[in-house]
Amino acid sequence: MKYDQLPNSLFKKNRKKFMAQMRPKSIAVFNSNDIYPISADSTMPFEQHRDIFYLSGADQEETILLLFPDAMDEKHQEILFVRETNDHIAVWEGAKLTKEQATEVSGIETVYWLTDFDKIFFDLMTEAETIYFNTNEHYRQAVETQTREDRFIIDCKKKFPAHAVAKSNPILQKIRGVKEPEEIAMMLTACSITEKGFRRLLGFVKPGVWEYEIEAELLHEFIRNRSKGFAYSPIIASGNNANVLHYLENNQQCKSGDLILMDVAAEYANYSSDLTRTIPVNGKFTKRQKEVYEAVLRVKNEATKMLMPGTIWAEYHKECGKLMTSELLGLGLLDKADVQNEDSNWPAYKKYFMHGTSHHIGLNTHDYGELKTPMEANMVFTVEPGIYIPDEKMGVRLEDDVVIQETGEPLNLMATIPIEVEEIEELMAN
Repeated sequence: MKYDQLPNSLFKKNRKKFMAQMRPKSIAVFNSNDIYPISADSTMPFEQHRDIFYLSGADQEETILLLFPDAMDEKHQEILFVRETNDHIAVWEGAKLTKEQATEVSGIETVYWLTDFDKIFFDLMTEAETIYFNTNEHYRQAVETQTREDRFIIDCKKKFPAHAVAKSNPILQKIRGVKEPEEIAMMLTACSITEKGFRRLLGFVKPGVWEYEIEAELLHEFIRNRSKGFAYSPIIASGNNANVLHYLENNQQCKSGDLILMDVAAEYANYSSDLTRTIPVNGKFTKRQKEVYEAVLRVKNEATKMLMPGTIWAEYHKECGKLMTSELLGLGLLDKADVQNEDSNWPAYKKYFMHGTSHHIGLNTHDYGELKTPMEANMVFTVEPGIYIPDEKMGVRLEDDVVIQETGEPLNLMATIPIEVEEIEELMAN
């Protein structure tokens, strides 16, 4: 891994939180992701399943974590199974975790080779009454590929039909949504790397540059700062491309007089940042562009203040809609009749601002976290309002990542990344 090793104290705390909510005499199992094939002998770069990483820090394929707080043998309360390495694997793939290194990374004292899993798991299941399965229940999940977790669940139900079944996901949604200080530090590092990339761009962008050239500049800066690269597929949308919310082609030339909407950010140690900035290709906003930009910025600033303990996510988005409605009226994009006659299920402002304002962020860009219960301190959210005007070939979105505090306004992890019109124009002029 490019990143510095995280302190295993973080993973010890995370496991303790999870096990505190497990039923008596229950086992929870977490599997690594597969290495996914492309075709022939090509594969996707390995990405660790965020749940096993959250609980163990093990960033290696073919790893299994087993938690059994009521195990008769104390050494089996926490077990990490890792792939056994050898000289052949070391030559062709590189060194894998030794048992000692696995303990150092995770803080788990009991480490076995993966080949021992079936035998040890069977023995422990004779002591257990319930098995926790780790299914994906994220509100945006759209999984079509059978995962390693899926195969484990199918196999386990066949072998142990008499055991009760429970779900890991509700526990993970609760505990992963509230970040530990070490996690916030990783996210701040990711945001700092993102800032380096954005500042680099402000001196690079000019009329005639191609969207993919901007992407290349960012990737260079991210990787040279020990990131794997983009936390998510980069959106670099010039001109009317900004009105495609998930524009990914990044293959158009940027023209003078247009804006570029860039939803691009780095990851660090598997933790995401999520930034959006909109800048003028020629370094100077037009009067109309500035009006729309500053309207979006006002909504972002006011929405940020509402993120505090006790806030309900759905109600927050309604209030953000009211802020946006007011700004759209001021821009002449809506009139009073539009608002008076609006459909409550699709308010008038949705014509120009059709997505949500905030989502959890952490180990996933759209991270785990409860959405139906009141917000809590140390939850981390994006704030990302936008106005999209196809008729004017313009789209503006601004986005920062903020940490909810016990009292007062959230802590903005991106506070030092330029966002004011004057600062952007000044930096682009230099």
